[in-house]
Amino acid sequence: SRAMQTLKWQMANGIQYVRTHVDVSDPTLTALKAMLEVKQEVAPWVDLQIVAFPQEGILSYPNGEALLEEAVRLGADVIGAIPHFEFTREYGVESLHKTFALAQKYDRLIDVHCDEIDDEQSRFVETVAALAHRDGMGARVTASHTTAMHSYNGAYASRLFRLLKMSGINFVANPLVNIHLQGRFDTYPKRRGVTRVKEMLEAGINVCFGHDDVFDPWYPLGTANMLQVLHMGLHVCQLMGYGQINDGLNLITTHSAKTLHLQDYGLSVGNAANLVILPAENGFDAVRRQTPARYSIRHGRVIAETVPSQTTLHLTQPEAVTFKR
Repeated sequence: SRAMQTLKWQMANGIQYVRTHVDVSDPTLTALKAMLEVKQEVAPWVDLQIVAFPQEGILSYPNGEALLEEAVRLGADVIGAIPHFEFTREYGVESLHKTFALAQKYDRLIDVHCDEIDDEQSRFVETVAALAHRDGMGARVTASHTTAMHSYNGAYASRLFRLLKMSGINFVANPLVNIHLQGRFDTYPKRRGVTRVKEMLEAGINVCFGHDDVFDPWYPLGTANMLQVLHMGLHVCQLMGYGQINDGLNLITTHSAKTLHLQDYGLSVGNAANLVILPAENGFDAVRRQTPARYSIRHGRVIAETVPSQTTLHLTQPEAVTFKR
């Protein structure tokens, strides 16, 4: 019921494509089986990608590798990993080799919880990129979070970016959760802990924003509204120029579609009639006023509609306020 409720919030906000990470550390794989049922149930309205996510590690948890493979056999669309959480660096590297091997064996995408830690020595993203480059899988591989990159020294980051660009892998930053969770071991100054989004954009590396958690212990706020995510992300990544804000919608639309490896996304002849209509003049206006999705259209049919609200000031005479200039 919680999953369905969150998906309905997402639908109400105009979201039609979702990637969700399901913990496969449970020997019964109960959560995975339930989410596979949910995926079928919501298919008319949402394309749901399920990541088999080994929350406790692949090599550092009893039967972790076997559980991960069984989750893929059952129907998980994407294979996850969490190398920085494995017991040792060697385990972390080996877990990534196993992840790539499974992805090739079962023809699956990869989405790694990668370097989600403030330790500047956590550098598993280079292994992810090297393996993706070796196997020619960059477009099918995602490194999520990579918050340690915020703390890398400039010399290492410069060398790393060459590999990241060559590999063609995708990145997901999660501004709401990252700014909330990172920097907790710092005194002052406290780091922001969000990965190098601005530098990735400048380097032509595909990066997008994710919500990650919604109204749960990891992130106690949120209504599954990606404009809220974008608003926070533009602030903490210092992307506050007019053009950067106006183009910001790409971080929650086209860049995200590339990360999800969608083949028929966008307004093009022959694609499905899936679109969202916002009552805004442009991307800048949508972000500044946080405009709700007026309509969400799926296969040519309206599946969500928001009635516009109106604020009226009662001063010398009633006056409607639209927050427009």
